[in-house]
Amino acid sequence: MKHLAALLVILLFGACAAAPPADLSAAHAVLQLQQEAWNDGDLEAFLAAGYLPGSELSFYSSSPPVSGYDAVLERYRRSYQAAGKEMGRLRFDQIESEALGANHALVRGSWRLEFSDGTTSDGWFTLVMVHTADGWRIRHDHTSSSTDS
Repeated sequence: MKHLAALLVILLFGACAAAPPADLSAAHAVLQLQQEAWNDGDLEAFLAAGYLPGSELSFYSSSPPVSGYDAVLERYRRSYQAAGKEMGRLRFDQIESEALGANHALVRGSWRLEFSDGTTSDGWFTLVMVHTADGWRIRHDHTSSSTDS
């Protein structure tokens, strides 16, 4: 009987400790909002829809890593809104995700930009997303271009 009681206690604590699965459809919806904002030419809305505000945000790409929301915004502005630059039309594809707990997720996929002159740019991304009071936000973004060496 003692063993049965001990087993029940273990099972009870295990059930209480188990986190509910993350709602990854809501994390995917963030990417849809970002895609729409980008294609509307609204870089600020693109960042606000998806990225974690503050200094905890990190962005790794072919250029040196960038930390903090403001630095990521400035990087995007230099890359896509400086003189002679354009944002193009963005499309996310091949999105896969997995829960890393109740409040964290790993999201992977591809991106493609089509520019007005007919050229394209594409690559891959890996995101670590965190669920906040404001919904899912990107905590870490590692994006690569298919032209990266």
